[in-house]
Amino acid sequence: MSRAAIEVRIENQLVRFVPPTPINQQEVVTQLGGQEASGVVIKVLERPQATLVIDAEGRITVHGTHRVDAARAAAKELMLRLGLSDAGLETELGPVIASFDFGMPLNITQIVGNIGAGTASYDERLGCCLLEDNRHNLTLKIWPNGRCVVTDARHSNMVAMAAVYWRDQFTDRNVFIERI
Repeated sequence: MSRAAIEVRIENQLVRFVPPTPINQQEVVTQLGGQEASGVVIKVLERPQATLVIDAEGRITVHGTHRVDAARAAAKELMLRLGLSDAGLETELGPVIASFDFGMPLNITQIVGNIGAGTASYDERLGCCLLEDNRHNLTLKIWPNGRCVVTDARHSNMVAMAAVYWRDQFTDRNVFIERI
């Protein structure tokens, strides 16, 4: 098994912005065509591409970006369209969704149960193993082809450390399937 670095790709970075003056949900609906749903207002932007959720407290949560500066640009665009200044906009980072590939297929049935610093179960609906990583405080979804999606991460570096840790654990346990 190669000890090459594992490339981690950030798929989504959840970011919430708290403006000094709360955003008025009704103004987003009337002025920008936002859609009301379950106590929040949703506004989809094309440039920058993002989905904005304005909660009842007037905060902006940005979905669909993988960089904080792109999320900030989306929040700023919303505020500017409403005629508001983005000065004093506070940033709160939420969980990261990331992916990586071990580069080899693996027998995921061998990791079900308690393994290393985690507990794994098989998800029939997704066809993958759900690994609750207690060491890095992450959830890894691992497919037999070696692809992984990580949820609940706080930073891409934590995902990279988890990827290396689990690659080593799976190598030691002979979980990887050697290609012929």
